[in-house]
Amino acid sequence: MSSALLAFVAAFALVVAVELPDKTFVATLVLSTRFRSRAVLTGVIAAFAAQAVIAVAFGSVLTLLPDRLVSTVVGVLFGAGSAMLLRQGFRTADDGAHDAARMAAAPASFGRGALSSFGVLFAAEWGDASQLATAGLAARYAQPLAVGLGSFFALVGVAALAVLLGHKIRNRIHPRMLQRVAGFVFAGLSAFAFGSALLG
Repeated sequence: MSSALLAFVAAFALVVAVELPDKTFVATLVLSTRFRSRAVLTGVIAAFAAQAVIAVAFGSVLTLLPDRLVSTVVGVLFGAGSAMLLRQGFRTADDGAHDAARMAAAPASFGRGALSSFGVLFAAEWGDASQLATAGLAARYAQPLAVGLGSFFALVGVAALAVLLGHKIRNRIHPRMLQRVAGFVFAGLSAFAFGSALLG
């Protein structure tokens, strides 16, 4: 498997695992009950494209640093993502849907729906585990286009599921379990990166 394809698959798989139980998914579900599907998809796709470019740009800048330092920074990024996911996976209260519902209340025109969706999702992705993962993978693989596309398609795929299936899929998955599994995967990637830094 080529390094570009490996980077694409790694980014896609990791971001899907992280986003299914995330506040981004919940926000998209809520937005799709407030606005037309096309408006929500337009807004979230634009937000995800912008955030993927930002994360890949940050990760690409990291590749200019010495290998040991890059591995350390990647370890920190994945460690931070692991901490966030595990904290969310093991917490008892879930206010994500309530916050998203408050943010989504707006008139149902296409333009307003698209702009509201863009704003909510663009803000939600800052410092999110998927953004950290994308930056870390871009630095690790030095394949910014492949990582960016993998991350983008994963985000759009999860958003499309949220819009098309609505609350049905929310009842069929166990968000906290997915968050815990993804958190432990991130912890493993963090440990691997720190190990590379020590051995490199």
